[in-house]
Amino acid sequence: MVEILVTPPAPATASAAPAAPSAYKARDVVNAPAIKQRIRERSEQRGDAPEVSAWLLNHFCRHVIGNVACAPQNDPPTTAAPVQRLADSNALQERLGRKEAPAWALERLRKKAAGVDLPDLWWVEPDSPAVLALETRLVEFLSTRKGTSLEGKLQRVNCPQALARWTLEHLAFEKKQSNGWVEHSKDAVHGIVRGQLGSFVEFDASSPRLRQEMAYESQMMGHCVGQFSDRKRFSGGYGEHYAAGCESGRMRLFSYRTGSAQPRITINAVLQKDGSLQIEQIKGKQNRPPIARYVPDVAALLNHLPLNDEVPADALAMGLVRRPAEVLAANPALAPWCAVAELSTETEQLWLLRQHPQLLAQLDLRSPLMQWMVAARKDSIDPEIVERMPQSPALRQTLQLARMRVSRASQTGGRT
Repeated sequence: MVEILVTPPAPATASAAPAAPSAYKARDVVNAPAIKQRIRERSEQRGDAPEVSAWLLNHFCRHVIGNVACAPQNDPPTTAAPVQRLADSNALQERLGRKEAPAWALERLRKKAAGVDLPDLWWVEPDSPAVLALETRLVEFLSTRKGTSLEGKLQRVNCPQALARWTLEHLAFEKKQSNGWVEHSKDAVHGIVRGQLGSFVEFDASSPRLRQEMAYESQMMGHCVGQFSDRKRFSGGYGEHYAAGCESGRMRLFSYRTGSAQPRITINAVLQKDGSLQIEQIKGKQNRPPIARYVPDVAALLNHLPLNDEVPADALAMGLVRRPAEVLAANPALAPWCAVAELSTETEQLWLLRQHPQLLAQLDLRSPLMQWMVAARKDSIDPEIVERMPQSPALRQTLQLARMRVSRASQTGGRT
């Protein structure tokens, strides 16, 4: 049989609407089954997602068979051309090698040689550079549709549409880069800790795209870690400090990312003489403290790293502390870094009262001892902490009596 990929539409009638034109042209290709088989094999070798593989076997196969351009008729034939017209049975057998030629193809060629007006026969080389380049471009496009409006709808997009969108997107990338916009370089970071809402990656100091990725981090976060004075060469400026520190091994940079590589938090740590790390900064967007829902994931990173005992102000600003050494010594199973709200024992809470009283509002002060201790220091801490904390009946009565005494003293001019 003749391999027809697109059948001609039936003649239109007065009552029938004209058929929509197909995105794929009709071309009689002798080796169409082999083309589909090679596309399937390459997809399996790459480990494409099922939806991507199905799209390639449908749309890309039809595009290769019907749409891949052939050389102009006046150009001399070349074995490198992806599409070649089969002039006679000898040309067909040359392509097939030792395989037997299909009877229908030989009959077609015989009739054409006899002067019968029939469609040409074609051969498409499935492994030609032109076909492979197209396939690579399309796999890149298809594999990046996750999280977009096309996720789960790939079969609705034909091959010419996909190629057009790929081109438009890359033109947009170039325009952004020419305006100083920098794209994410996935080979410049590697994952280290997976959290509840995202993952922490570390910047790879040995990557040639380290500085570009730092610039990407800065443009997305609105801070200076990758702000280079020379944005084309990624050198100078504040970014040079962090890049040079990272490249020399004196500093390590981390980024917390969600979704499609969207930075949410940037952390840098400085290597100490004893080999430990000291957190220097923990920054959210525009250098603000990271939002509260990311606190558990930041704590997971801090507990993963070989950190010293120093607690940066940025950690305290987001409600993260390092448990006191005596508590960790007595309870080796406890994680050193935690949210303030996780300090549940009286020992931990008394330590917080002494060291970081500004964070007491984040505690659930159920212990009567802690309630009395906070009340005893009510003149040196935020009054709202005393008002909001749970109060035992004895403490509540004592505070009421104290307020009454103060009120009476003010009315009598200080005499009680």
